Order: sequence, then structure tokens, then C-alpha cells
Amino acid sequence: MNERTSPPRRGVPDRPETGDQSPVMDRTSSAIVDYIAASHEAKLGSDASHAVRRTLVDCLACAVGGLDSRPAEVARALAAAASSDPGATAFGLARPTSVELAVFANTAMVRYLDWNDTYFTHRGGGGHPSDIVPTALAVGEAVGASGSAVMSAIACGYEVIGALASAVWVRERGWDQGINVVAATAMIAGYLLELTPEELGHALALAVTPNVPVRQTRIGHLSMWKGCATAGAARNGVFAAWLAKHGMTGPPEPYEGRSGIWEQVTGPFDLEIPVTSGDLVIQDAQTKLRPAEFNSQGPIELALQIRESVDLASVTAIELQTYWLAYHEIGMDEAKWDPRTRETADHSLPWLLAVALTDGRVDLDSCSPARLADPAVRALLGKVRITANPSFTERFPAEFPNRLVVRTADGRELVRESSYPPGHRRSPVDDEQINGKLDAVLRGRSDQDIALALRARDGLWNIDQVDNVAALLQPLSQLGADGGARV
Repeated sequence: MNERTSPPRRGVPDRPETGDQSPVMDRTSSAIVDYIAASHEAKLGSDASHAVRRTLVDCLACAVGGLDSRPAEVARALAAAASSDPGATAFGLARPTSVELAVFANTAMVRYLDWNDTYFTHRGGGGHPSDIVPTALAVGEAVGASGSAVMSAIACGYEVIGALASAVWVRERGWDQGINVVAATAMIAGYLLELTPEELGHALALAVTPNVPVRQTRIGHLSMWKGCATAGAARNGVFAAWLAKHGMTGPPEPYEGRSGIWEQVTGPFDLEIPVTSGDLVIQDAQTKLRPAEFNSQGPIELALQIRESVDLASVTAIELQTYWLAYHEIGMDEAKWDPRTRETADHSLPWLLAVALTDGRVDLDSCSPARLADPAVRALLGKVRITANPSFTERFPAEFPNRLVVRTADGRELVRESSYPPGHRRSPVDDEQINGKLDAVLRGRSDQDIALALRARDGLWNIDQVDNVAALLQPLSQLGADGGARV
């Protein structure tokens, strides 16, 4: 973790004199709070620092890709009606808005294409930890934080998400990953607001107690909320930290108390933070090469390999064997064979296989309304069959094993297998490929937008040299100002 200097604390109130407000923290809360409090004295190593900068640039590409989306339009409309002192930048909105609404809007943009990073624990649980990045940027902007402080806050947030995801797999209990995001963003905001340990405890309790999201967000035909659920959690985490800063106290023992998270949501668990004694969680996250759910990255690669050797008109069957999580997440629901929205399509393994075989690529347009209506892709979609292979499941998450078989009318059987998809730790995405993601989303945009985004990218690659992150975000407020939407 990087040593940080104390920036000017713009708009942060003096702590009220309200007597002893120490929360009754359970062991889980204490472990998280102690880690955040101690992180002010720690330093980021060079490898971890580079991982944070990569993540920031990757998030920028994802956000620009989501700039013109309908969720972004809704979020900016809400943000445009609000003002705040201090305020923060919502991407594509010229005037600063409230910190919470900037966090919501920017996180919704980062998540829209389902192109930002993924983290899997040794048990297979995980989520999208970079959903927390817009929180660090917006709160950092509001308080005038340095680039190194924002980087440290991001690394802290990744550890909170990683520790909670490693401790219990909430997905299998019917809950959504926002329960971990809200805790992490409250701690990121608390770190940058320089909350005392007592205030951090209150912020954590105020974040997790009222914000337990159900997993219906990701079941069946998916709505716009699929990409906005963690944006909502992040907004609520920031609000919790501001409440604590102003003197609001939170419920005692939010995790382990009677009717707390353990009893109502997860069951008991042991929390270890930091997650390992070696690399930080942010160094272990997996970057996506293509805009689709991470468990689809391997099957897509196999489909693209096979396409070079097959006449699509002769294909009679497409059969994929995969591990249980991929099958259950993106290859089982009936809705996956009839995607009607981008949100469903980028979480549909059958659709992604069919469009990869048809087009020879999976890119920004692969889940567009025009592609979803294409009868040729839908005809191929009907030939896809997906099964969970128990032996593959045993190998996950150390490996992501997949076996794709394409059968043709002349009796041929084309087979490809892989265990480490692009973006996996053993098949990493390099810095140039991350830069290439931004280049891809800028195609078709105006010269002004391109110049603004590239200026922001240069700044994020060098964020550790910046005294106040507000300067980095100002160009992003002007994106789309000349009507230069991607076509």
C-alpha cells in the first residue's frame, strides 16, 4: 500500500462532539476495520501499483463503451438534477453532481458491457471487484485526494471484496455480490474520508445492515438492473460512509449479532484479510479480452478456433462440456436460448457460441439489438447443447476447463479443449491489449471524444504522480458534449 499524504479535506465536516459513539463491533467487522485503519501506514509494491493502474485504464475503456447506453442515460438524467458541495464528476455530464450519483452513474457505465474484471476465489466464489473503482475516483475527487491515496483505497477495496468472497459463497445462497460491494465501497469511502476506526465501524454497519440484495437480478431474462445492481450497492456504501462521518451510528454486530448477516444470510464464516500473505487481490483479478461474462471467454475462444475449419451450413450440432458454475450461471436457463436484451445475451453461453461461430468475433456489436434479431444466428443457437462435466467441475477454479465439439452433416467432428482462457492468470491480458480496449470503444466517436479519452488514459497510467485526482476526471465530464456518440 502506498504511503499517502493528507489532501485538503474539501467539504468534510468537523467530527461532532457526541460523546462515546464507539460501535459494538463483532470479529468480522473488527477485522475489516483494523485492516483499513492499518492500510494508511502501508505501501503498495511496484507490482501491485501497476495492477491498480491497469485496472483504472481497463475501467476507463469499459466506461467509455457504456457511455451512450440506456442505463447511462437514466443515471445521468438523475445526476444532472442534483448538485452538491463537494461534488464529483459523472462521465459525460458537464456539471458536477453529488458524490453518490456520480458513483452510481460511473459504475453503471463500467458494468454495462460486462467487460470489466472478474475475481474467483479458491472456492469458486467471486464477483467483479472493479465495480468499486468509480467509488474511489468520485470520493477522491470530492475530498481532493492524491493519486496514490486513491490507488491505496482501490487496493483496500479489492481486499475487502476478496476476503468476503473467499469466506462464503453468497451466490449459492441466493444473494447477490452487492452485499460484498457495499461493504468494500463503504470502506473505500471511509479510507478517503479519513474516518476514525470507530467511524469505520459505524460505516460498515450502516452499509451492510440495510443492503442485502437478492440474486433475482441475474436470473432468467435479464434487465438493465443486471449491470446497475453493484452501482446501487456502491452508491449505498458511499452514503453509509458519509452518514458515519456526520455522526450517524450503526447497528451493533452487523455480521455476527442476533438477526445479523451470519444468521439471516450467510451462516458463520472465518474472515482472513488480507486474503494472502503474498500478492494482493487486485493482482489476482482476471481481465476480460471480450465483452461477455468471464466463464464464456474460454468457450468463445474455442468457437473461434473451430470456425476456421467448418462450413456453418453443414453444422448439425454444437456441444459444449463445461464446469458446473459456467453451466449454472450462463448455460442452463431457458432464457439463454432466447436472449432479448444485451444483458441476457452477454450472459448467454449458447448465444455467445452461436454469434462467435457466425461472425468470427465477439465484440461490442455481438449483443446489439440487430444481432439479437438475426435469424441466421438464432438458427445456429438452436443447435447448441451445454452440459456440466463433473471432472471439469473438480478442476475449477484452478482451471476453467471446456471441451467444444462441432458436428457436421458429412460426419465430421471438430473438437477443441482448453483450461486457461484469455485473461486467466496463466494466459494474461497485457497492457497493450488493455489500451486496445479503449481504442476499440473510441472507433466511430468524435475527434474531441478521442482526444479527451486518450488524455484521461495517459493520466491514469501515471495516477501515482498526481496530487489531486480531480484533474484526471475533468476531461471525462466533456465526453459526448459534441454529440459524438459511437455509431
